[in-house]
Order: sequence, then structure tokens, then C-alpha cells
Amino acid sequence: MYEVCSMLTKKQKNLLVFINKKIRSSGISPSYEEMKNSLNLKSKSGIHRLISALEERGFVKRLAHKARALEVVKLPENASANDIFNSFTPSVIKGGLDKNEETKSTDVSVLGSIAAGTPIEAIQQEVDRVALPEDLQNNGEHYGLKVKGDSMIDAGINDGDTVIVKKTSNVDSGQIAVVLIDDQEATLKRVRKKGNTIALEAANRNYGTKIYAANRIKIQGKLVSLYRNFH
Repeated sequence: MYEVCSMLTKKQKNLLVFINKKIRSSGISPSYEEMKNSLNLKSKSGIHRLISALEERGFVKRLAHKARALEVVKLPENASANDIFNSFTPSVIKGGLDKNEETKSTDVSVLGSIAAGTPIEAIQQEVDRVALPEDLQNNGEHYGLKVKGDSMIDAGINDGDTVIVKKTSNVDSGQIAVVLIDDQEATLKRVRKKGNTIALEAANRNYGTKIYAANRIKIQGKLVSLYRNFH
């Protein structure tokens, strides 16, 4: 028998990276239309051939009982950090932390700092207030947290940023959220749900993924935006 070559063509790699980023950012596989558009192909038949090639080479597998559902099994050895980590970049609120009187806004509480690297005790006390832009108003309750650490830098979240979080007790798998561990420690991580477990995933190669029983984790809110000081 001939051994199937694991080398990928440029189109195969680009499609694999796109599928990986889509799953990591939204928790679901992209549609064939989305895949077709991402590669600027004229028809979906080319996508079917590319997926079959990726499946034969062991890079993806089709999930049974789910329409068009794919799972990325591995990425090429020469994949970059941008290929591996999802492409989510939170929108940076223009103007930094200085309030702009010309922009309609309402204030939200900044509830201290949260570690983006190592879990810390849950923050409950208000330490500051920041303006919530108009496009985030009338869409639920929000609060802010100051980021400490670098474990989410490949998701565009830097040490010192002030993240804006929408209060919710549930998020989709793949979303970045503030979570409470054992009712004691709060951390900012990407949430992965699988059966009765929840994985808290960093966006930095230097940090590992930690897996917990689902009953140990409480979602405190999902990331929607951030403030960044550039001075």
C-alpha cells in the first residue's frame, strides 16, 4: 500500500487554517459557502475535494450525526502562532480610557484586576468607572476588568488592557469569558465545553489548557470589547 503524503498544498493549508480559526472563535465549523469565499473559489465542489484530501491526510475528521461538522485533528508542523490561535481580536474602543464628551456613553464599573495568566481571587470591589460606547448600550449589563498577565496576547488581549464584559451565565464553546473556579478564583480564558468537562484555554503557547468538571466552573460574563492605553 502507498503511504498517504502528509504534505499539504497551499490551498489545503489555507483551508485548514480557516476551519481551525472559525471553530476556535465560534465553536462551530464554517459553512461550505464561507470556505469557498475564504479561498475565492468559484464552486463548492473544490471545497469538497480539499476537505477529502485533508481527511485522508489525517488533518480533519467529519463528525458523525452533524451536518457539515468538522474537527481539526492537527495542524501542519510549520503552522505559525496566528494559524494555531483563533483570529479573534476584540474591538479596541477609540479614545482610550479618556472619556469623550462628544460620544454618547454611560459608565460601567471596573471591578479591579483579573489575571490572564494565573487564576486569582474573584474580584468584587469597584475600583474605577469607564465609559460604555453607545453601540454597546441597551444590550444587557456590562462591567470592566483590568487585565494582568500575557496568556491571552494571541487573542489581542494585552497586559494592562481594560476588558469590557457582558454579564451572562452561559457562553458558546470557543468564546472568551470571565469564569469563576470553585467559587473562589476568577480568570479570563477561552471556554471549551465537552460533555461534563470545561477546558479553560489560553491564547499563548507558554500556557497550558486546564480542564475542570463542569460543576466547578461558573460563567461570569463574555468578552465584548476592550480599552487600551497607548502611552
